[in-house]
Amino acid sequence: MADFNAGRAPRPDAGPFLTHVELTWLEGRIEHWIRFGRDAGETILDRRRRVLSFAPRGVFAFVRWASNDFGTVVSRIDIVRAIDHGEPYQTLPFVRPGGDILLRISGWSKVERVLQAIDAVEALGIDPADAAPDHWRHLHNRLIVGLPSRPYSREQHRAWLLRRRLAP
Repeated sequence: MADFNAGRAPRPDAGPFLTHVELTWLEGRIEHWIRFGRDAGETILDRRRRVLSFAPRGVFAFVRWASNDFGTVVSRIDIVRAIDHGEPYQTLPFVRPGGDILLRISGWSKVERVLQAIDAVEALGIDPADAAPDHWRHLHNRLIVGLPSRPYSREQHRAWLLRRRLAP
């Protein structure tokens, strides 16, 4: 990935703090894409690679899939909240500097269930990037232990929006 201020403290006069995600597309071999999220900018590196940037507190889903001559070797989805200056974060491949990981799932059957959950949130008329972070954490925890999760609801979303308005 290109050096986007990696390992350096931001200057006080620097522009907005952004989380950068490197996306690669080699048809049928390596496919990294964003399933949802509102990017704050894009840098095209070459025909097959680009970097999307996300503003602090933005939530996005990053899907990674790769195969070789014998089949799929990686199926992963991460739902991440972009961080702001000074916030703690977890590192994640192809994401700089990292983010608050709300959901981290691998294995195609589980990834498919996450994609279905995203579709269900969209079916409610809600942008998944606006859904309560607790929903993605709940989904992660239930998938990890092999239990069914509660579907996201309009009531849960309304409560999240009210709670978010009260937060500083």
